[in-house]
Amino acid sequence: MAPQRGKDILLKLANETAQFVTVAGLRTRRLALNAETVDITHSESVGRWRELLDGAGVRRASLTGSGIFKDDASDALVRLVFFDGAIREWQVVLPHFGTITGLFQITSLDYRGEHSGEVTFEIAMESAGALTFAAL
Repeated sequence: MAPQRGKDILLKLANETAQFVTVAGLRTRRLALNAETVDITHSESVGRWRELLDGAGVRRASLTGSGIFKDDASDALVRLVFFDGAIREWQVVLPHFGTITGLFQITSLDYRGEHSGEVTFEIAMESAGALTFAAL
């Protein structure tokens, strides 16, 4: 994969009509995809090497990022989703790579501001169901 501009990562949230609307461009971000393993090693495993059960572990994704909301409506929508504890459908657009779509829950929403600067936010989300990946 060729080098990409990190500033182009977008965070989108499905609205009431299931259309994805951009709520923020993330200045700093991290998307982590994880899969747990299921160890099925037993006393007769060849050379006592660990054996894993194919396709069995729990998979999850975590997203953290910080940035500036696109507008007041985006800020209000994300705040509403957080305070409702809602699990909603989100898209993370990774330019020149692909789009990850699926259910996420906001686990942390922080606001911060400097005396002579803009208000920024930090968000953390955890997947809450199957994710899909579409290459660009």
